[in-house]
Amino acid sequence: MRMNRRHFIGASAGLAGAGLFGGNLFGGKAFAALAQPASPVTITVADVAGNLALTQAAMERYTEARPEWASRIVFTKAPAPELPGKLKAQQGAGRVDIDLVLTGTDALSAGLDQGIWTDLSPYMAELPNLESIYIPQAFKMQAMAKNHGVVVSYYPSGPLIEYMPDRVPTPPKSAEELLAWTKANKNKFIYARPANSGPGRTFLMGLPYLLKDADPRDPVKGWDKTWAYLEELGQNIEYYATGTTQTMREFGEGTRDIVITTTGWDINPRVLGTVPQEAAVGTLAGFHWVTDAHYMVVPKGVSEEKLAVLLDLMNFMLTPESQAYAYDEGYFYPGPAVKDVPLSMAPQSSQDAINEYGRPEYDGWIAGNPLETPLDADKLVAAFRIWDERVGSKKG
Repeated sequence: MRMNRRHFIGASAGLAGAGLFGGNLFGGKAFAALAQPASPVTITVADVAGNLALTQAAMERYTEARPEWASRIVFTKAPAPELPGKLKAQQGAGRVDIDLVLTGTDALSAGLDQGIWTDLSPYMAELPNLESIYIPQAFKMQAMAKNHGVVVSYYPSGPLIEYMPDRVPTPPKSAEELLAWTKANKNKFIYARPANSGPGRTFLMGLPYLLKDADPRDPVKGWDKTWAYLEELGQNIEYYATGTTQTMREFGEGTRDIVITTTGWDINPRVLGTVPQEAAVGTLAGFHWVTDAHYMVVPKGVSEEKLAVLLDLMNFMLTPESQAYAYDEGYFYPGPAVKDVPLSMAPQSSQDAINEYGRPEYDGWIAGNPLETPLDADKLVAAFRIWDERVGSKKG
């Protein structure tokens, strides 16, 4: 869900000429500590999270600022569930052709489980002090990577419900009311498979809080209410979409009347016209935010020469000037993971989109409700597996 555009932030236009890359970016580590490659390299970036909407423009600036390090960045996209297996096969054959992966917690967790990501612990001294530059909740999300990745963008996520007021004049106010509504309105509610959907997995992880389940952090032993609820809810759902875009398209077309969403998936489809501007959002009783982030991770098998460039690129992507692009058109609202990146730093198109389509209630909801981190990697993998077996399989 990304519109092609090329905006340049005035404050960053002279980065290379001003010599920023020869000194300390954050009062911490200097780029000069990294070994420059013998000749400029081509970097291949695979996006499995829709993150390029937030980062591609900034990454393209990297080759302009550091032409002696990288001559070109090639961007590709893939579904999150498919990439770990593909990389595992490439690593087994000794031919890894992806240098950097942009991922959410889904492929991050699957990759940690399968041991395909490079441990960056020996190289953390080449990066800024993350605790000092990240906003607090983004730093908590960083812990999920276990030093096998670096947070590049952050948002409070959801789970929220989105509905059309003309078709749902009295929206559900609790999980129980949502279940009752779906029974009375068969096939008018949809969400996507959690293993390939940010809103889907946020809904999955948020339900234990809504239902006051035994242990919201343990999907195996602590989610009895959650799994029973999802199985019953599934009886009123026609099918589970393979991705969030599909759910928004059907919602916008009028096929579905309520859909699971997040802050970004509420704002951006309305900016793009996929969903009508008048669509409304709500929370359910007992609401806890389940926060989300995107990560930069390096597959095992990438050469040391390229790894130096990738660390250099990570530093570049954590500057406030690069982070300002993360506002996009609200896709991952707000988006920046580092401190002191106001909307006023973003491209004018981002400012215009968020000023028109953002919601004033979000600030109050973020301040007034608990912020929970997602499940740890092993627990998230287990939750996906159980959902596929107990819920998703019922629809083929």
